[in-house]
Amino acid sequence: APEAVFPSCAFYELDGKVSPMNPQIVAQLSGQYQQLSADGFRVLAVAHKHLAEDEFISKEDECELILKGYVAFLDPPKDSAAKAIDALQQHGVTVKVLTGDNDLVTRNVCTQVGLDATDILLGSAVETITDDELAEAVERTHIFARLSPAHKQRIIRALQGKGHVVGFMGDGINDAPALHVADVGISVDSAVDIAKAAASVILLEKDLMVLDDGVIEGRKVFVNILKYVRMGASSNFGNMFSVLGASAFLPYMPMLPIQVLTNNLLYDFSQVPIPTDTVGPDQTEKPRPWQIGDIKKFVLYIGPISSIFDYTTFFVMLWLFGCWDPARAPLFQTAWFVESLVTQTLIVHVIRTRRIPFIQSRASWQLTMTTIAVMAVGVWLPFSPFAAALGFVALPLLYWPVLLITSLAYVMLTQVVKMWLIRTAWL
Repeated sequence: APEAVFPSCAFYELDGKVSPMNPQIVAQLSGQYQQLSADGFRVLAVAHKHLAEDEFISKEDECELILKGYVAFLDPPKDSAAKAIDALQQHGVTVKVLTGDNDLVTRNVCTQVGLDATDILLGSAVETITDDELAEAVERTHIFARLSPAHKQRIIRALQGKGHVVGFMGDGINDAPALHVADVGISVDSAVDIAKAAASVILLEKDLMVLDDGVIEGRKVFVNILKYVRMGASSNFGNMFSVLGASAFLPYMPMLPIQVLTNNLLYDFSQVPIPTDTVGPDQTEKPRPWQIGDIKKFVLYIGPISSIFDYTTFFVMLWLFGCWDPARAPLFQTAWFVESLVTQTLIVHVIRTRRIPFIQSRASWQLTMTTIAVMAVGVWLPFSPFAAALGFVALPLLYWPVLLITSLAYVMLTQVVKMWLIRTAWL
């Protein structure tokens, strides 16, 4: 860096003539350097010194050098940089620049890509402030220049200490410590080996828009994982209440073990295509942190709804179809099996979206097909050749209108409660 080379120079060379350095020349050289930097050039100063061939060279010999001149590199931003930064910011990702370049080069490049470079924090300032002061500075400052590898690492730790998930992109040796400590280290296939070894992700495409694409794809995966957790937890929580209640007053088991296993197997199969499910823009436009408290609220409110309609099915079977008689236990068990499977499979379409299912938001065709198939299998099993082995009996004709009403009421009530949770910011 020129500011590091100038103090070691006693002379300068111009047109083959060596002349002594003086404050006026240093001021002129600094002005040229700053002008090049302001124009976006990375500038190195080159100096030399004549020594005897057999002379031992040490650190102390770095004095009275002859300034030869500058080497200026122009490394313009990629064409996709500005577009990628704008897309990331629109999706709730704050973009910060951590660089070893001086503040003039940094300001020029940041301006080209649409970043506000009014406030720049230099490495010399990072060196002198405390961890608490740095933690406050990293929140309000987005551009950091003249950083050492240790400074970059410290800034990332400060951001993580404030609760941020930090991704860092770099391709040089000086970026390796920061890549290692970041939550997601990102490098490119043309980076130095140590940077690629420290990175979590290596970009193979030259287009920086893959960063935004990766963020959106990651959020889709997270949303679909959250769907599965909510579906499984709420369903099991409701079934627990239903089994406990039914076992307390029934003179027989509400459902045989093999029927419970079959029910769970079919229900789990219906959720296999969840990774393919569509995710709306409203669910990917902002980060969605993992909050176990929100999941608990969802389970506590949505889970028991299934128990309400399980109990209505119980009492319909007991009073309308005379299933108090232990001899009619298979009828009760078959009816609850079908009702439980159909309702909890149908409710997948309500839980999977924040909008009105089937109207404002539709599941992927894979998820739609598996849920239809599983409900169809559930309805078919009591009449199938496997019915006797599973303890099922044929259901009376009057049962099917009851099932239809129960299913529609369950979907409507769950949708109402879900929208209430959304309005109260609990979902």
